[in-house]
Amino acid sequence: MSRGVKDKRVIEAMLKVPRHLFVPEGFVHQAYEDYPLPIGQGQTISQPYIVAAMTEALKVEERNRVLEIGTGSGYQTAILAELAKMVYTVEIVEELSRRARLVLNRLDYRNIRFRIGDGNEGWSEFAPYDRIIITAAAPSFPFKLTEQLVDGGRMVVPVGSGTQTLILGVKHGQRIVQRSLMNV
Repeated sequence: MSRGVKDKRVIEAMLKVPRHLFVPEGFVHQAYEDYPLPIGQGQTISQPYIVAAMTEALKVEERNRVLEIGTGSGYQTAILAELAKMVYTVEIVEELSRRARLVLNRLDYRNIRFRIGDGNEGWSEFAPYDRIIITAAAPSFPFKLTEQLVDGGRMVVPVGSGTQTLILGVKHGQRIVQRSLMNV
């Protein structure tokens, strides 16, 4: 069930990546349900629809280099790795990053680089990026990260507390054109 997601590459990636490998053992029977699940450390794996919608909004191309802020379980990372040339993922919680790396290595993804650290700083060493995705809600649109985005690059981020709005930002020179996509 695509729920409005039309990008064939995104749908194929979602069908290919085994979501059950990214959830704790006690939740494997719910892995393919369309709601978030706990992954430990007070974090969740996003519901499949939101992963698909955010990925579709990014419009990832095969030649793209993507920065992901918030590795979490690694599920979104795997979806991005199916679509992009290279994924650079940053996670502040060391245990989550280690667990995600184990699963992603077992699935033989070779186009992912991992970093443990504060995603608010991005990962300037490999910048600029064609796409940036932030998987956890930010209190406001993170304009500082757009410095690591190429001209014409796209950024997707949920913004707000409580009810959040998924925002798409597209960089045009020094300007960022923002568009609200949906409540999440």
